[in-house]
Amino acid sequence: LQSNGCGTDFAEENASSEEQAMIKIAGNSYLASPNLPDFCGCSPGWSSAFYGAECFDSEVHSYLKNLGNQKSSESQNIDAKKVELEQLLMMETKNYRKTIKFYQKLLQKERRSKGPEIKSMLPKLRGQLQEMKSKVQFLELVKKYVQAKQWGVESYVLPTVIHSGKADTMDMAPMDESSLLLYYSTEKHQCNTQNGVRVLQAGTPLGLMAYLYSRNAFLEGYVQQFLYTFRYFCTQEEFLQFLLDRISSTLSSASLDPSTSLTKICNRSFYILQAWIEDCYSVDFATNTDLLGTLKEFISSKVASLNGYGERLLSLLEDTSARKSCSADLCSGVDKCEEETEEGRKTLHSLCKKLSEDVSRKNFYWKLSKGMGPIAQYQRERLHTGSAVLPKPCCSSLAEESSVSLARADEVGPVLLTEYSAQQLCWQLTLLQQEVFKKCHPVHFLNSRALGVKDKCVAVPKAVSAETVSLKVCNLFLSKCVQDQYLLQLLRNADSISTWVAAEIVTCHTTKRQVSLLSKFLLIAKCCYEQRNFATAMQILAGLENLIVRQLPAWKILPAKVAEIMEELKAVEVFLKSDSLCLMEGDRFKTLPTIPSAHVLAMHVQQLETGGFTMTNGAHKWTKLRNIAKVVSQVHAFQENPYTYAPDLKLQSYLRQRITHFKDADISALAADNCANFHQIPAEKHSRKIQDTLRRMKATFQ
Repeated sequence: LQSNGCGTDFAEENASSEEQAMIKIAGNSYLASPNLPDFCGCSPGWSSAFYGAECFDSEVHSYLKNLGNQKSSESQNIDAKKVELEQLLMMETKNYRKTIKFYQKLLQKERRSKGPEIKSMLPKLRGQLQEMKSKVQFLELVKKYVQAKQWGVESYVLPTVIHSGKADTMDMAPMDESSLLLYYSTEKHQCNTQNGVRVLQAGTPLGLMAYLYSRNAFLEGYVQQFLYTFRYFCTQEEFLQFLLDRISSTLSSASLDPSTSLTKICNRSFYILQAWIEDCYSVDFATNTDLLGTLKEFISSKVASLNGYGERLLSLLEDTSARKSCSADLCSGVDKCEEETEEGRKTLHSLCKKLSEDVSRKNFYWKLSKGMGPIAQYQRERLHTGSAVLPKPCCSSLAEESSVSLARADEVGPVLLTEYSAQQLCWQLTLLQQEVFKKCHPVHFLNSRALGVKDKCVAVPKAVSAETVSLKVCNLFLSKCVQDQYLLQLLRNADSISTWVAAEIVTCHTTKRQVSLLSKFLLIAKCCYEQRNFATAMQILAGLENLIVRQLPAWKILPAKVAEIMEELKAVEVFLKSDSLCLMEGDRFKTLPTIPSAHVLAMHVQQLETGGFTMTNGAHKWTKLRNIAKVVSQVHAFQENPYTYAPDLKLQSYLRQRITHFKDADISALAADNCANFHQIPAEKHSRKIQDTLRRMKATFQ
């Protein structure tokens, strides 16, 4: 078995929870009734939105075809394949985790004894681990494929899906498919052997929601793309009501026969609802108590009494809410048990990065856009070759709980920054950035114009609240659609770091210290972009490009090799702006952690949002929405592979305090109080100039 290109999104840190789910399935906990969907993860994942139909290649098709040798009816054959697949996945996952533990023990012994036998075993075991990891990822991909094939209906049945609702909140359209959805034909399709394949081009809001029930909706990536983008043409309340109407109208009449249309509609409704909860709870339900209350009330009153799946949905809502609360506690350091679990996951990720370290070092290169203009050859070589070295775990004091007080931080000032290496500061700034980035969601980057995000250096006005932004002109979501504004917090954090960088430099009282600090920040930014933390790198660049900072005399005496880094950073900025998917090229993003620049990503999405969303007949352009979903899906892709640096709590506390202290600082006012920020003429040279001027004036009168 070989790892599929899009199978890596099923990250190995979920192995423990998946293993528990598989044990329950093996125990026949969730297969008691044939008409109930399996209570496993229903969310297709970011790879479904990014790769679309290419997510499942021919190897997945052939493998599934050979599963389950029982020659019986189609439904029983599917069940046999699922049982066999779950057993294989559970067995491979257990073996994989056992081998990881054994590998970690060997690493500890190798550090202590350094014996030749252990050193010879480690490479072989590392190769076995890579092979086992590929098997687990491939089986996870097959499992997703099995789930995606279930409970869909043919396209001609879609009008029945619309009719099955008792009362729709949206206007009823004519019931022929052509009035609901528009297709275009293509002959090139990797996952279908037919010569002519219909690809969805546009549809009415009702038609686009009905297409969720299509047989190929999951396989084409449509479901995940819809969950990212439906807010452009319907509200969360309308979408929820659409699903609930289909469930209420088909639940009582759905039979145990999975081949009937009503049963398929009912089960697909549950699948979509669960996928929505799993993937978008934080942006839709957590921020809208009325929506969450409507869903809970419906499940408790109408579903729980007729279908055992209602209790499972309620349990899912509680678990998702609890995980969100635990995540908040984890960020504040309250929940120690969760910290230990997270540390275990980081260890697993660190191991997986080591397994692919050699490949990463060879393949991590930059593809610079043609529109960048001329770049010096030495600079181009540095961009292409110096970016892939994976850092070794930091040996900073992980157990230190003491933090630098705010008074102490102000007293020390930028002196403490020079006591740490650029790599140490890069690692801790990356961990701080990761805390903010892991809370964001792909939906946060949509409709950013309505939040006041613009294409300029300062993306978010600090003195302007969200309520003062006019939403009538540039709001692309429906007026009643609730939008989470976490992107503003993300961009304000970026502005705070840029302001902190500029403030630290202009408050240095000597030119020598300014040169030292400029060099330090340039080296930190270089280290950040080499480790694919483009967010912090671009934030430091914005601070260094501050008008006041760029005019400092210290730039003239900065070492040439250090000054070259500034041009590298500008080239990286152009590279990031050149293509919305430049960080998703190749397989580097699957093995190396990545944090994108939030403002650059928001600008790419705004560019895709430019132009009309509807055709002349009022149908919404699905091709446009699909492209937007593909771009924002990279947020979830990057979040699956976190950085594993050991946190230095003392340094992080100091950095937080300094950033908070300067976040609203006036750089020009700070610079005015420091004579080192001005070009100064020595007194002797100044007096000599005056004497020379007087001498020339005398000569004119003689």
